Amino acid sequence: MAPRTILFDVDGVVIHGFHTRPELRRRWDTHLLEDLGIEPARLGEIFFQGPFEREVLTGRLSLLQALSEVLPTLGFHGSPMCVVDYWLRRDSQLNLQLLDLIRDLRRTHAGPVYLATNQEHLRAFHLWSGLGLGALFDDIFYAARLGVLKPAAAFFEKIEQMIGPQSEPPLFFDDSQAVVDAACGFGWEGVLFETVEGCAAHPWIGEHLTRR
Repeated sequence: MAPRTILFDVDGVVIHGFHTRPELRRRWDTHLLEDLGIEPARLGEIFFQGPFEREVLTGRLSLLQALSEVLPTLGFHGSPMCVVDYWLRRDSQLNLQLLDLIRDLRRTHAGPVYLATNQEHLRAFHLWSGLGLGALFDDIFYAARLGVLKPAAAFFEKIEQMIGPQSEPPLFFDDSQAVVDAACGFGWEGVLFETVEGCAAHPWIGEHLTRR
C-alpha cells in the first residue's frame, strides 16, 4: 500500500482569506465598491451565494459565463475578466508559515501531500500555477474537478479513488468543523486547523518532523 496521504484545505488554511470563523476572515473585496463600483454585499448575495455556489463550484457553469450574466445587474458593464483578475490577485495571501512547515514535512518523505478544496477551475489553476503551489503539493483535488462539494461523502470518495489504498487513513486539515466531521465519518482522520503550531503538534506530523 501507498504511504499515508496528507491533505490540506485552501481557504482559511493555506490561504489567509475566507475562513469559516468570520472574525478570522481577510476580505479581498474591502475596496471593491470604490475600485470597480460593485457593492460587495450584493455580489456576495446575488453571485457567490447564488450561481457560484450552486453551479460554478461544481463545474456545471463557467465562472466567466456566470459573471457575465450577473455583473450587469450589479451595475458593472466591463469585462468579467477584470473582476476575476481583481478577485484572484487580492484573495491570495499565502500562509507562509504553514507552507514552511509543509516543506519540512516533505523533506521527511512521510507521504504525498495534496490540496483538497472547494474551488472552481480558474482559481484552482491560479493557486496551482500563479501562486506556485504546484511546486509544493502533489496534486489539487477541487470541487469543480470532482463535480461535488465537500462535505459531501462523494468528495472524499472520489479522492480515495484517485489516491488508491492507504497504509493509514488520510490525514486532512480543514478550518471547518462540519468538513472535519464529514471526513472523520468517511473514515479519514479529519483535524480542525486553527494554528500552524497546532498542526505541527499533531502526533503523526510531530513524529515525522523529529526524524529530519
